[in-house]
Amino acid sequence: MPDHDVAIIGAGAAGLSVAAIAASLGRNVVLFERDRMGGACLNTGGVPAQALLAAARRAAEARGGGALGIHAEGVRVDWQGVRRHVRQAIAQAAPQESGERLESQGVTVVRASAHFIAPDRIEAGGRTYGFRRAVIATGTAPVVPDLPGLVNLPWLTSETLLALEEAPRHLLVLGGGTVGVEMAQAHACLGCRVTLIELRPNILAEEDPELRLAVREALRRDGVEVLENSHVVDAERTPDGVALRLDNGALVRGSHIFFAMGHAPRPAALDLAAGGLRATPRGVAVGRDLRSPDNRRIWAAGAVADPEGLGPCGLTHAAAQHARVVARGMLHRLPARLDYAALPRLVRTAPELAQLGMTETEARAAGHAVQVARQPFAQNPRAIAEGDTEGGEAGAGRVGPPARRRHRRRRRGRGGGGAGADDGAEAAPLRPGRGHAAPRHPRGGRPACRRDGLHPAAGGRLRPPLVGAGRAPALTARRRLRRSPSATGTGKPLAWNRPSPGAPP
Repeated sequence: MPDHDVAIIGAGAAGLSVAAIAASLGRNVVLFERDRMGGACLNTGGVPAQALLAAARRAAEARGGGALGIHAEGVRVDWQGVRRHVRQAIAQAAPQESGERLESQGVTVVRASAHFIAPDRIEAGGRTYGFRRAVIATGTAPVVPDLPGLVNLPWLTSETLLALEEAPRHLLVLGGGTVGVEMAQAHACLGCRVTLIELRPNILAEEDPELRLAVREALRRDGVEVLENSHVVDAERTPDGVALRLDNGALVRGSHIFFAMGHAPRPAALDLAAGGLRATPRGVAVGRDLRSPDNRRIWAAGAVADPEGLGPCGLTHAAAQHARVVARGMLHRLPARLDYAALPRLVRTAPELAQLGMTETEARAAGHAVQVARQPFAQNPRAIAEGDTEGGEAGAGRVGPPARRRHRRRRRGRGGGGAGADDGAEAAPLRPGRGHAAPRHPRGGRPACRRDGLHPAAGGRLRPPLVGAGRAPALTARRRLRRSPSATGTGKPLAWNRPSPGAPP
């Protein structure tokens, strides 16, 4: 007889969400975590990184007020004060994801490393736990390249960078993705010298080219030396720190090396073979319902999951969607499939870069006929008044000041979409709050209108059929979308009507 209804390995964003949902439904849940509760998002990634970025943004704003007549002389960064702010942010967020809170909800929390010993059994802390269903949510770890000369040299990853006791004198950042770009700019704004080295021809290679251009220019303006299309061949120690040799023979010197080259799973400790599971180089093999095709008792969620046809995704918004898909399929036994068509992503630089769904390049590669509406902030009265006209919107992406008014309307995907179809909408950072000027039609001079898929009255937010869209407003009890009786067969559009008295929900 199984000891528990649900066993979860990993207390990161996805694991904690599934545990809370299962416990709220009365299931007997056991959660295994060998490290700190909350995973990377709470302890080394999202929360501390955002705290550091907030400090960097305040420092940059204090120095940059001259255009508005505000002159702050002698802005000084107290690194110990910044570290204290980061620690306080983690401490204040920790109770929401603590083991004590889960235990108060009825979850059994086991602080030990867990691994499979049979398709329906897990061993942890010298004890065996039987289960009916299990979820693997162990996350991933930073990638450290096998670089000649790196042995015996000090280096940093996202797990150790924010624990530095002193500010790095010259930070060498390897990797021009989201984490590398964010940390490069943050440290530059906090007074550090920074060199950013990217192997590919462009930083933020997955983002829209015209949007990432504004980020690259901002990095250079903040003092970051950006070296793109540069391959590091070896590393060596120098009298004043470290040095990286590039493929063109140049030697880049600095005090610290920070690897921001992505993350990879480490499933060896789980003994997946004993659990009847199959591993891929990118994680645990699952279907688009996140269920293992080899052991139907087990699901995977979060960055460790490798859904067939989609691949892994380490975004926090994706972890929330994974938790809902797993809950729907595992706990309710209802059909559920992942859909990343409108998954939001955000690069927290200054200016911020946000994208909802596909970029123009991705849409064209997928065979879509694409029109892109563009709205530069230089034509926006509020942006002009605030003296911050950098960036704008293109398609379902934007680059500009932080969008503090988050788009919180829940949305439902086309064709149902299954569980998680509305995930990420609550945090989609695409509402600019600068909707005074109607965007122009992409083909000409007339204002864009609803039949173009763009609502000027809603601040230029994209709606189907333009790039990155694919969401419709969620229906509410007081106002729901009903098809007009004459619409069928006449081609008339759907109409917004109040439900008639006694109408079925």
